[in-house]
Amino acid sequence: MKLVYDIQDRPPLKKNLVYALQQLLAIMAATLLVPVLVDASGTYMSQPAALCGAGFGTLFYLFMTKKKSPVFLGSSFAFISPLASAVAFGYLGIFLGAVFAGLVYVIIAAIIAKTGSAWVNKLLPPVVIGPTVALIGLSLCGSAVNNLNNTAAGTYSLVHILLGVLAFFITVFASTKGGKNVRLIPFVIGILGAYVVALVLTLIGNAAGIASLQIVNLAAFEGVKLFQVPNFNFVGMFTEGAAKISGLSDVISIFLLFAPVAFVVLAEHIADHKNLSSIIDRDLITEPGLHRTLLGDGIGSIVGSFFGGCPNTTYGESVGCVAITGNASISTIALAAVYCIVLSFFGPFTAFVNSIPSCITGGVCIALYGFIAVSGLKMVQPVDLNDNRNLFVVAAILVTGIGGLTLNLGPITISSIATALILGIIVNVVFNKRSAEEKAE
Repeated sequence: MKLVYDIQDRPPLKKNLVYALQQLLAIMAATLLVPVLVDASGTYMSQPAALCGAGFGTLFYLFMTKKKSPVFLGSSFAFISPLASAVAFGYLGIFLGAVFAGLVYVIIAAIIAKTGSAWVNKLLPPVVIGPTVALIGLSLCGSAVNNLNNTAAGTYSLVHILLGVLAFFITVFASTKGGKNVRLIPFVIGILGAYVVALVLTLIGNAAGIASLQIVNLAAFEGVKLFQVPNFNFVGMFTEGAAKISGLSDVISIFLLFAPVAFVVLAEHIADHKNLSSIIDRDLITEPGLHRTLLGDGIGSIVGSFFGGCPNTTYGESVGCVAITGNASISTIALAAVYCIVLSFFGPFTAFVNSIPSCITGGVCIALYGFIAVSGLKMVQPVDLNDNRNLFVVAAILVTGIGGLTLNLGPITISSIATALILGIIVNVVFNKRSAEEKAE
């Protein structure tokens, strides 16, 4: 696609402040949700600390990738289950888990640096990686619709659905009909525009006692302090020490919780960077290199966990934001990371994000997740699907992935996306070998 701002371009500062805010809003909801899902009491996992950790992790990632890969790192959903178990081992146990997961990436990065990454392109041609990227977007559809429906409330609400659809339409209008500057910030306009409508409805609902109109969570602002130091994981480690880790057996248990998941997330890491490569028209697998992106992601997770407990991963929402706006500027990503660090100390901002109705997030995510899916489908365009060998590879990935096929190997669960990718690779390797005559043709 034609980029408005390329990787090394620097948008004017005033505009860049808004562009970075958009990146922040795109990744914010998911980044803040992970610590709540892991530890609702907030004893060990802190939303502001996770936000700060994502900021530092992203800055480290940008440094390791030589400022050539414009994507944000946020709290990884893949580690929710290991984190929930690691809470029993205290702050140090949580951090050790991120260290073990990060070291898996470091080891794989070292192997790739030694052997090269050419095998990655051979193992993951467009017929495999295209439907996998599409699957990443499609697998998030349920999340977008659940937010749109306000499923967490347990009751059907047409008001929430209409408000989410409004957020989607405002975003689309800004992206397609707006001026040049407006087309670069469609998500900011979509979220804030729908939020204003939701706030008006909430005030009316409070005054008239109509529960269905009380959409904005105003309780999020209660007791909020202007400035507050987050509950950093490293502070807890130094205070609590290793009191909750009884010995080597506990360390091994933590390793077994996190290391296998890192192997699973590796597949999504490659798919995200293949997708981003197609958007910015540069092969990130070769330059700066898969070994650098893995190092940035792996050690970035360790850095993020040091502050916020949550291992990080590259965010599809961030990739979708780059695709829709055409802004691939590294300076925008870096500024968004700085926002995260600074705003983690600013209580009202975290409260504002927590007050945004989930239906608005869901409406905006229709566009974000849709672009990820479409990006994958575009990768498949050059593939000859009249050839059954290609058709069956795509079919295997989409059907098993959308169907939710997972593999449970003892304590290890291989996600549906990773399972679909593995099956697609096997089908392609076994049945898609070309004869010398076919290659010549």
